[in-house]
Amino acid sequence: MEKIRVEYLYDNTVVKIILDDGKGNVLDNIMMKELIEVLTSFKTKKDIKLITFEGAGKNFSYGASVEEHTKEKAAEMLDCFHKIFFTIVELHIPTLAKISGQCLGGGFELPLVCNFIFADKSAKIGQPEIILGVFAPPASTILPLKIGNVKAEELLITGKIISGEEAKQLGLVNEIYEDKETLEIEVDNWIKKYIIGKSASSLRYATKAARASFDFFLMKNLPAFTDMFVNELMETNDANEGINSFLEKRQAIWKNC
Repeated sequence: MEKIRVEYLYDNTVVKIILDDGKGNVLDNIMMKELIEVLTSFKTKKDIKLITFEGAGKNFSYGASVEEHTKEKAAEMLDCFHKIFFTIVELHIPTLAKISGQCLGGGFELPLVCNFIFADKSAKIGQPEIILGVFAPPASTILPLKIGNVKAEELLITGKIISGEEAKQLGLVNEIYEDKETLEIEVDNWIKKYIIGKSASSLRYATKAARASFDFFLMKNLPAFTDMFVNELMETNDANEGINSFLEKRQAIWKNC
């Protein structure tokens, strides 16, 4: 694997997936395809009880690749990115994310789909896509389901970035810790206490049942939001201007159309 690392723990019952591109762990086409390949392989591994995600270095992920959000590449990018979510839904294996540092845009949508999120006080979390003139399809479904419309709309429409502590108060994060080292230790203890002693097959049924409504809306909305993004949003001037201005490192000039 070029941009992710995979470790098997607790007699191969826990899989640790580490995003690692040597920079900001940007979810580009290469990393997304590697994630899909690894996740798909778990369909035949009956002993897996938990999948964890984390970022190498100080940050979880800066987000999805902006270069791949252009009009020419958006459809392919979204198709690949959303396949990660569909695969996680199909697996029904419990998932957990550990967040340190920046965790933004598509980089936060991956933790969002997880059953559990733990963070440390360095975490900076948000969906800033609107600043580039676009929107976040997975988060537009998941955030309202997890924290209600009032706070979800605030994050999605303003693009504001919040701290790990704020995310904990909103109910987005299960627990917040002082630093990444403490996060690692405490999550390991949590896994040993709440996951390891349970049946892998029973955990999958429990996950499938607990997430029935969540999975229904995600599977229904993502294709619709993909169509809106590719066939409507990317036909506007401002969506293209927002992406291009970011890539050209200049201020966007909006025409409001």
